[in-house]
Amino acid sequence: MESEKNLQESIEPKTSDEVAKKLKKKNRRSLILNKLRCFGSTDYGYPTVDEVDGDGNIDMQSASTDKKHSPTHLVVMVNGLIGSAHNWRYAAKQFLKKYPDDVIVHCSERNSSLLTFNGVDVMGNRLANEVVSVIKRYRNVEKISFIGHSLGGLVARYAIAKLYGDTEDSRIGGLVPMNFITVATPHLGTGGHRQVPLFGGSNTVEKVAHQISWVLGRTGRHLFLTDNPHPPLLLQMVDDSQDLKFLSALQSFTRHVVYANAHFDHIVGWSTSSIRRRNELPKRKNLVRSSKYPHILKGDRDTTTKSVKQESPLLLLQPNNFKTATASMEEAMMRGLTKISWERVDVSFKGSKQRYFAHNTIQVNSPWINSDGADIIQHLVDNFQI
Repeated sequence: MESEKNLQESIEPKTSDEVAKKLKKKNRRSLILNKLRCFGSTDYGYPTVDEVDGDGNIDMQSASTDKKHSPTHLVVMVNGLIGSAHNWRYAAKQFLKKYPDDVIVHCSERNSSLLTFNGVDVMGNRLANEVVSVIKRYRNVEKISFIGHSLGGLVARYAIAKLYGDTEDSRIGGLVPMNFITVATPHLGTGGHRQVPLFGGSNTVEKVAHQISWVLGRTGRHLFLTDNPHPPLLLQMVDDSQDLKFLSALQSFTRHVVYANAHFDHIVGWSTSSIRRRNELPKRKNLVRSSKYPHILKGDRDTTTKSVKQESPLLLLQPNNFKTATASMEEAMMRGLTKISWERVDVSFKGSKQRYFAHNTIQVNSPWINSDGADIIQHLVDNFQI
């Protein structure tokens, strides 16, 4: 009798609450699996036609592009220190998904891995030559944009000066310059003055890092402002020189955008990546998240900096002790770069399990561990000027 009762209970339908709970659990599992399946594929949910040259550079076009219609906008993506073309693969896919008939995305590989130790100038020259070869391959392109992550933003700034045509129409490689975008880029260098959060603001630690900057090769000396030429290369890059028009090349772009981590980026500080003085940074407690892009903080169209007398940056150098010298160079770079109007996009991964990888998450460097940055890439794509 008891066994019959147990058998009856086992075949009786479960209550509606239990069924609903089971369905909800199943749907959640399905969503997670779909997300992992998407990120686990090199297509990231969107098929493209990829062409890889002998140097590993990748040209990507949408697989759905009308063969009769050739894209006219070249988007050049540049990796950071010890990076590669694959670091931008997820972002490139999102661009092609949004603008399948308009853009060709070129993920640069010429400066990858240990080659990123060769110096900003050497890498900038390589990138410029690479872009020229890409333009020759795609005769229909008319516009050009650059997107650089971390060190890649500095390399792009050098490259556009090499490509700048000093004519009335101010072209870059013969193309119309549109968007210049950097993501977590140390525009003011990392030469002390609390620009590397990992150092904890310690003047002693910054001094030591300054002295061993050679570990990262010429690139380290450029970032820490210890290279031999006076003034250092990064300081030269905020103004025009006789040979290279750094500022004019940058000014030629229609849009200038910086994405900066306000929290948890232990490599590149908020001030240097957003091109603001520390006393111009918003109060973190007053920052509000965007409803559409959960990791972007409100005020993402801030273009303001304090008004200062615009003297030549090179006249501001007053080398004294370590602390005042780095502060002086930082101010000189600020004054040069803020001659341009920048859109500043502040980002925070506070509360995310991936927050301690913020420097790579902001780029979705590796979708398996940096997927929380997907909304940042979507913001970048949605606001891109075609």
